[in-house]
Amino acid sequence: MFASCICAASVRILTRLCALVLVVSVGLGSELRVRVRLSDGLVTDEVLEADSERDSISLEFKQGDGTLITFVADFKQDVKIFRALILGELERGQNQYQALCFISRLNRNEIIPSESMARLRQKNPQAIRLAEERRGLEQLTMSAAVNLSRAWQLSSHIHNMCSEAREAIYTREADVKHWLDKGVDGSMFETLPHTTEAPSFQACHSTKDLWQPCLCTYSLRLEWYPCQLKYCRSRDTTGKGSNYKCGIKSCSKGYHFTYYVPQKQLCLWDEET
Repeated sequence: MFASCICAASVRILTRLCALVLVVSVGLGSELRVRVRLSDGLVTDEVLEADSERDSISLEFKQGDGTLITFVADFKQDVKIFRALILGELERGQNQYQALCFISRLNRNEIIPSESMARLRQKNPQAIRLAEERRGLEQLTMSAAVNLSRAWQLSSHIHNMCSEAREAIYTREADVKHWLDKGVDGSMFETLPHTTEAPSFQACHSTKDLWQPCLCTYSLRLEWYPCQLKYCRSRDTTGKGSNYKCGIKSCSKGYHFTYYVPQKQLCLWDEET
């Protein structure tokens, strides 16, 4: 028992040390590559990029099953975009891969600003990163489809991000109402059948017929991202104190999306085990 306590303490210390060597500094370039341990224990390379001019941040990594996850935070439009490129099951009649896009409002306290992200550097690129804070799972019911050809009104990033997911771009009812209040063209959105309107729809994992409509779920986790700036305090020769940026806090957060699909064939990962 004593040995396990030492081990656990060592892991906590190592996690904090790995996070502390990420420092905010001025430099050229805006790409940061970090090695991240996923929840299944595998290690993946995560690429984070900042575009100060467009005021956006992107994060991309590959899961253990080969799925490519991309996340974009568009600070100009207060929009966040998730894209999943999922390897298809060719033997079950699927394409080589299936694309999904989920769009929702971005809260300002979710991730550090793009200008700060552009200045992040790491002293030890080989270190395996573990998030300092594991945030709770967010449940999102995606009750509307988004028309790709009109989605530029929400964010200029959507067309490039979601072109492969043309028929599978989803958002929430609350977000639609917010954007409509801001003057966005309502023809961009199509309300999808919902559980309250169509109680006969089952969850896809309990639907046997591959060609029946059902409610699909998809989960992903951003295992490591810079969620908050850290500030240190210094004093000058006169003893006057001041704060300065001295690093970042890293977070991990999971997302669980529920949405309507016209046939279970589009949701084969959501099956009973």
